[in-house]
Amino acid sequence: MNALSPMPLSPDAPLAHLVPDTTISQRAKAAIVVRLLINEGADIPLEELPESLQAELTRQMGAMRVIDRATLAHVVEEFADALDAIGLSFPGGIAGALDALEGRISRETAKRLRKEAGVRAAGDPWKRLRALDADALSAIITAESTEVAAVLLSKLDVPKAAALLGQLPGPVARQITYAVSLTADITPDAVDCIGLSLATQLDERRTPAFDTGAAERLGAILNSSSTPTRDDMLDGLQQTDEVLADAVRRAIFTFGNIEERVSPRDIPRILREVDPDSLRIAMAGAEEMGFATARDYILENMSSRMADQLREEIEESGKVKAAEADAAMSTVVAAIRAMEERGELVLNEPEEDDSDAA
Repeated sequence: MNALSPMPLSPDAPLAHLVPDTTISQRAKAAIVVRLLINEGADIPLEELPESLQAELTRQMGAMRVIDRATLAHVVEEFADALDAIGLSFPGGIAGALDALEGRISRETAKRLRKEAGVRAAGDPWKRLRALDADALSAIITAESTEVAAVLLSKLDVPKAAALLGQLPGPVARQITYAVSLTADITPDAVDCIGLSLATQLDERRTPAFDTGAAERLGAILNSSSTPTRDDMLDGLQQTDEVLADAVRRAIFTFGNIEERVSPRDIPRILREVDPDSLRIAMAGAEEMGFATARDYILENMSSRMADQLREEIEESGKVKAAEADAAMSTVVAAIRAMEERGELVLNEPEEDDSDAA
């Protein structure tokens, strides 16, 4: 009987009269396990093994014929015991370790280690390329020849390839589409070399120190600054760099931007997140701070009963100190920003020519 047939082993099978071959080599045992798993329909990523091991496994399987059931049961039991003894496994090679630590070590460290070990230390360079978004892939394609772009497009998942084509100019997309038809005779080695080359270019790119641009970082800083400080910084920046100053103004969100960037339907939800005393002080000091329009916008988009009650409280508060009003407005803005970060709120995009954000 062929022991390598997909027939499952039965613990009740009469094996007592058969003596397992305990002298069988480790390579033969590996070939038996692989053959059995393939017969059972398991998807084994053998392509991740070094090419030398793939070749040895193939030669070993080619040299084997029939294994008796007792030997098969012995090898399977030994393999199962070995698996049970494993407490923890690590990825093979530096590339596997880098994949496991992705996002947990600094990008500069990861980049240096990849460069030291070589991109081909382990793994598939196309896996890294397929993980890129359409914008990053578009930048790569526009810098490469049509032939390389055709290979890259062919290695992508169909939805991502379609999205990528949609981002490219029509003439470029048509040239690449036609070039795909010319890749039928390209060799696997050539495709591998192209993948390695593109992955190497990713490692050689300069990694920015900050995840966001200067305007966004300045906007976040000035968002948390007092109104006088923010106005003073923006006035000075306007004199130094008008383009950057305009970009920072668009990145800033203050109490005065509520009418422009917050939808009316979101006002009641925002007010539930704000401390009532902070809301009262912010609304009471809004006109003095130049934000009467934002105050009225909030009152108009809450329930009539709450709006009337808040107007009474504003009236009773009298004149509010500027510092207290500014702090209260910052509390309201912080609540809106927190909701946005949690995905509970989507702010409207500011107008491009807006210059009154402060």
